[in-house]
Amino acid sequence: MRVTVMPQAGAELISMSAEGKAGLAADRAAGELLARFDGELRSLGLSLDNTVRTRLWGRDREARDLGSRERVNALSGKARSASSSFIAPGHFDSDANVALDLVALRPANSSAGKQLREYEPPIVPLRYLVYDGGVYLSGVTWEHGTLEDQLDNILPRIGESLAEAGSSWVNVEWMSCFLHRGQTVAALRAGLASRLGSGVPQATEFAFVDGYSAPGKLIEIEVTASLQRPVP
Repeated sequence: MRVTVMPQAGAELISMSAEGKAGLAADRAAGELLARFDGELRSLGLSLDNTVRTRLWGRDREARDLGSRERVNALSGKARSASSSFIAPGHFDSDANVALDLVALRPANSSAGKQLREYEPPIVPLRYLVYDGGVYLSGVTWEHGTLEDQLDNILPRIGESLAEAGSSWVNVEWMSCFLHRGQTVAALRAGLASRLGSGVPQATEFAFVDGYSAPGKLIEIEVTASLQRPVP
């Protein structure tokens, strides 16, 4: 397990990554990973209730689906968080079939609580959460058309979620783009630039994956932002 603690404006972000145990079914492996993460967080005075984001990696579709169901069961109630999941056999260095990344927050304001916003009607991923001045969106996707078509659908929805949460593209601190291996970063960069112009976040990362929660998807975008700062 890799654990990184990052100070942030009086708060701390704790980032954790690990692969499951080889030989375990993906649901059992995901459950065991989350139990280990919870133990590590408790040693730091936190728990899974402080989770703000998780990414699940499956070696194949079955592993992604089983692992995702177990994650939903384990991260319910106060532990609910922004989430994403991918099929990416190249992600693994071991013979495991599932891996997890988890980010938890130690808030600067110890009395801060999560504000959870579901999609309407509710679906498996949370739409976004607000916690101690931060806005965390689940990965946003669409399963129809070309990469251009999907960007036309995804980017406005991200903008709507940010606005509803009390933020905006200007306040985005990090954007992660998980691109299907059959697409190119150059095409994605051009698509983002043509739609967002100078609003493309400076802190934008690109990674390749082989699949998502459903066939047809070519891109999934995660966004982390701060709440809108008042104009002086």
